Amino acid sequence: MPVLPPLPGFMTIGRKQHSMVVRPISRGQALVDCGAYVDGRRDTNCSDPVTALGRVRSTGEGFVWVGFHEPTYEEMAAVAETFGLHELAVEDAVHAYQRPKMDKYGKYLFFVLKTVKFQDHLTARKQGGEVVSSGEIMVFLGKDFIITVRHGEHSELAGLRSSLESDPEQLALGPAVVMHAIADRIVDEYVTVVQEIEEDIDEMESAVFDPDEYVDTEQIYRLKREILRLRRAVTPLVAPLRALSNTPNALIPDDVREYFRDVEDHVSHVAERISTFDEMLTTLVSAALAEVANRQNQDMRKISAWAAIALVPTAIAGIYGMNFTHMPELNWTFGYPMAIVGIILVCSVLYYALRRKRWL
Repeated sequence: MPVLPPLPGFMTIGRKQHSMVVRPISRGQALVDCGAYVDGRRDTNCSDPVTALGRVRSTGEGFVWVGFHEPTYEEMAAVAETFGLHELAVEDAVHAYQRPKMDKYGKYLFFVLKTVKFQDHLTARKQGGEVVSSGEIMVFLGKDFIITVRHGEHSELAGLRSSLESDPEQLALGPAVVMHAIADRIVDEYVTVVQEIEEDIDEMESAVFDPDEYVDTEQIYRLKREILRLRRAVTPLVAPLRALSNTPNALIPDDVREYFRDVEDHVSHVAERISTFDEMLTTLVSAALAEVANRQNQDMRKISAWAAIALVPTAIAGIYGMNFTHMPELNWTFGYPMAIVGIILVCSVLYYALRRKRWL
């Protein structure tokens, strides 16, 4: 994994300083949007982070919201110098693939959330069997700024930004409102994915106990694996949200902290449902294997029953097909009809006896 060169103004321990030219932050592929919000309303004259932060700090009012999508080292280094971000948090934001967590660096918080999206089975097969696709959103929350770094194609925040901008009274509470809205939206996605998975589990459960359908245990194992991935995204998020909702923080106003309690409650509920799904699928795997074994036993019974019925004409034909000169009834006129009648009679008795025992 490549190491991000030390940023200007940061302490470096056990590492040589590297010279690096920090370029201005310009709007491009990585910088999705930037705005300064004063009294909950966006200042249209502040479209780049440097100008927006200068506008906010010169007046001491409002905050800046900067949004990135999969930025490079150089782009994050530039924003880190502007906002005074710690190099370790910047490395995490660039690398992605972090577990959900919340770290405090001086006067700002670094919050990592996993985003999830449910794929239908056709799409899942095309993408290598993944039922739940995941991404990440990293949030840097300061007193007068919030920086969001997205990884993944399904975690866009444009709609959320528009929704918040339509409610200036809410945005006037500060950048913590934005972080709450992001967390709330992601948790709502968790709830949606959990509902979709629950429907899949119900369908599998019905199919396992339906004699006319066959469920491959590989499908159950695949869904169980996806639930494990979902658990890794949801369960670690419970502790950070509990800390945000229960512990006073200078960056989280009390009015906003109350809303985090609702998000934490929803995450806890989702985590409990995921644990239940895991147990259900474990039981379902055992039931599917038992059902497969039961069907195999039924098939073996049928094969054995038909083999027993087929043994009667085979035995009679084998005995009287040996062509010995001195055999009883060889020259009897009614020998052939009696042999046929005997075969039919014995086979019929065997058939009804085996049918009564439900072997056929």
